Amino acid sequence: MVPILGTFMSILSTLAGQLGPNYDPLFYDVMIYIFGTIMFTVFLLAIISFWLRVHGWGYKDNRERWVDELDRHFEREGIGLIPDNGKYW
Repeated sequence: MVPILGTFMSILSTLAGQLGPNYDPLFYDVMIYIFGTIMFTVFLLAIISFWLRVHGWGYKDNRERWVDELDRHFEREGIGLIPDNGKYW
């Protein structure tokens, strides 16, 4: 626990040391560019994943094909149909 705390304090002192007379503009510029690049990448991945979720990878996504196959099986076996011979009501 102590080494983790020491590492955290070292990182914190390095970041806090950038304020005041030890200010390094390149440090902040690089950090902002890296953070912005990461956020832009996350945004693009979110857009791509949403498009794939809506439109699917190919003709039909796997879930829709699986549901169609299950519906065909239920209709073929007569599972889930309401009997209309008056026997149950």
